[in-house]
Amino acid sequence: MSKAKILVTGIIPEQGLTELREVFDVTYEPQKETRQWVLDNLYKFDGLLIMGLKGDRELIDAGTNLKIITANGVGFDHIDIQYAKSKGIVVTNCPQGVRVATAEMTFALILATVRRLYFYDKTVRKGDWIDVSEQKYMGMSLQGKTLGIYGMGRIGSEVGKFCQAIGMNIIYNDPHQLNAGLEKELNVKYVSFDTLIAKSDVITLHAPAIPSTIGIFNKDIFKKMKKTAYIINAARGALINQNDLIDALKDKQIAGAGLDVFETEPDIPEGLRALDNVIMTPHAGTGTIEARTAIAKEASNNLISFLQNGKLLNQVNK
Repeated sequence: MSKAKILVTGIIPEQGLTELREVFDVTYEPQKETRQWVLDNLYKFDGLLIMGLKGDRELIDAGTNLKIITANGVGFDHIDIQYAKSKGIVVTNCPQGVRVATAEMTFALILATVRRLYFYDKTVRKGDWIDVSEQKYMGMSLQGKTLGIYGMGRIGSEVGKFCQAIGMNIIYNDPHQLNAGLEKELNVKYVSFDTLIAKSDVITLHAPAIPSTIGIFNKDIFKKMKKTAYIINAARGALINQNDLIDALKDKQIAGAGLDVFETEPDIPEGLRALDNVIMTPHAGTGTIEARTAIAKEASNNLISFLQNGKLLNQVNK
């Protein structure tokens, strides 16, 4: 019996592909992988582990023998999942491998933002010295403050644990309220979206980019936040209206922002880059060897489970 053929795209750690190579005929040749090469050759493959490419209709149409596409990460907004479904192609993602690393990045952005590390670092590097006895140069302490989590899934729950360790109170909003037992276990309280916006000292975003969430954080919402509040986004750039955020930061409607994702990435507007009250990272939430290896293994397991055993894991286009 011939082995199923798998195409891997993007930059994937080889140590994460070991099991996949043992089971299937794997093609991973990043030096060849222009989009055109993939379009010309995708018909040869049964499965696609996709990173760094858009899984749009053109690409899906090119995969005439594809049975499954797995995203190399939790996000799948770069894949037209419903069109794939109409073609009989399963689409899966990797929600577990991203959990801890993305939560760590979120927590790092919280600390860096509220303690104004970018401003301090920039100042010292210029050879200047400021007296932080002056209130205008001070940051904010987190102990006793309220963290508002928008999207209480795996990553949001992990962020809540980190922030509780330094004494923050946790409220959350999600389309699906947790059951009472889990809320008690996590020591979190469900609130309405409006309450989350009004009461939080720090808001972290952990939702997918879908029609109901795209641009949900906009000028009207920033006006309702505390002027001393911060917003942190390591989920999807499209959740925030970027131009409205720039205006809110310039006008001091909110105190600051920590961003790992952007509406227009990789093109970051100068208006955002020029601000001292925002810290930015290049979509690096899962940028650790451990996390990227775990994600590749999870993606591999999605492919193995379905193509070898007929069992679906992490399907997102049911």
